[in-house]
Amino acid sequence: MAKHRLHRFSAAAAAGLVCLAAIGTTQSSAAASPQAPSTGPGPSAAPRFVPGPCPKTPEPIEALSGARCGYLEVPENRSRPGGRTIKLAVAVIPAVKSAKPAQDPVVFMAGGPGADTFDDIPFLIDSGLNKDRELIIMAQRGNLYDKPNLACPEVDRFNAQAVGLGYDAKQAEQILLKAVKDCRARLTAEGVDLSAYNSTENAADFADLRGALGIPRWNVYGYSYGSNLALTYLRLHPEGIRAVAIDSIAPPQIMTLPWGWSSAAEGIHNIFEACAAQPACKDRYPDLPRLLTEQVRKLEAHPLTLNVTPPNGGKPVKTVLDGGALLNLIVALTPRPKDIPAALDELSRGNPERFAQARAAGSVQKVGDFAHGLTNSVACSEWAPGYSESDVLKAGRKAFPGWPDTVLAQVPQLPFQYPVCGIWNVPDRASVHRVPTFSSVPALVVSGTFDVKTGASWAKGVARDLSRSTAVQVPGIGHWVVPQSPCAQRVLASFLARPTAPDTACVDDVRPEPFTIVPK
Repeated sequence: MAKHRLHRFSAAAAAGLVCLAAIGTTQSSAAASPQAPSTGPGPSAAPRFVPGPCPKTPEPIEALSGARCGYLEVPENRSRPGGRTIKLAVAVIPAVKSAKPAQDPVVFMAGGPGADTFDDIPFLIDSGLNKDRELIIMAQRGNLYDKPNLACPEVDRFNAQAVGLGYDAKQAEQILLKAVKDCRARLTAEGVDLSAYNSTENAADFADLRGALGIPRWNVYGYSYGSNLALTYLRLHPEGIRAVAIDSIAPPQIMTLPWGWSSAAEGIHNIFEACAAQPACKDRYPDLPRLLTEQVRKLEAHPLTLNVTPPNGGKPVKTVLDGGALLNLIVALTPRPKDIPAALDELSRGNPERFAQARAAGSVQKVGDFAHGLTNSVACSEWAPGYSESDVLKAGRKAFPGWPDTVLAQVPQLPFQYPVCGIWNVPDRASVHRVPTFSSVPALVVSGTFDVKTGASWAKGVARDLSRSTAVQVPGIGHWVVPQSPCAQRVLASFLARPTAPDTACVDDVRPEPFTIVPK
């Protein structure tokens, strides 16, 4: 299970997803104690916000010092009245630059699914999300700081070990599947209903949060999986939504496991085209598609096994660089897009350092931070059904003709996901989740041309279904656009001020930054 999922923008890598018939939306809940999830007395208690201390994050987050925090208590499974109650961590961060903040706050929907939402707060603050209105953060059900937390330390430990294995090696598959099996057994023994961790319940949580906080209207901002969730939320719970901004779009009606290949191909194509548009880059790296194909084939046939010191130091670790690992490092935008041509050129001349260091970085894991359980419950119920491993391979062959099947057989960023889903065993929710959202609520649709996880072109269909939408593509930016682009930050601020008439003029002046040129 890849470290760099659909979910995140990484500051170091400049890169940041990857129902209704079965589960209703009745807002019945049972009261829970402040200490842990509980089995409530029945369906009479409504969802409620319980004030409490802010989460103790590994690194202090300044914005939390003045925040109002607590838990939202909601049913784990709304189709089972009187069942267990779960608790979702919430922070309301005040506006910082306005004596009279706007009365409609922004609620944030993070990527993933499964990423640490609170870890995104500094990026949101730096992007100006709470400049003149409150910013509301809630960890999606099952995430870090929630009760229960669907973390899988077993999978984190596999990810650390995986850098020394072939990306698509049988041994890697066996170790991963055992980790997934152990995680599932542990969570279910704790009473977790894995079928309840899906986008429908997730959207209902946000609807309940607005009610519990007594907010008449708010704005929604989501990226990556959070865009998928925001569209689901808009479709199922449109009341009280003033405006919706979505970034790095993962459309619910299109998001399937084979889809990952078309997004990867689009983003890589755009990076290479941008290089070709810069004379120095074009002259130094005249045929990047051919170069990438050669290196993927070469490494898949003859993987490199190296001892590499991770980027932040420590003891050297065994690192295997094969064709699948190479492709997935590029999808994770490690190295950064501007360095990818140089890294491929160096690799072709016997210097794998840039890619090898990026691969070795995976040997250092924050064990227990990522909710792999939520990832699998969403991916296996909403993205995997209706397709098979042969469909993934077919999509890979279409995206990258001539590449080895061993590379193309694995979904980018989600290796061995179909066997994983066989173990995770949650109900098929495709028919109730893969539904387009049609709405007249003002919307901003933001994409980056270098996005290798959620291809920028997929945003067009979403924008067409949102009758009062403004769509922008920001050149030269990868996954999770707003934190990386001052222009996108200005566009978002303008949209929140005037949802039907945002100022997008700055986008016309944005150009990809110059690519790194290394001597021949």
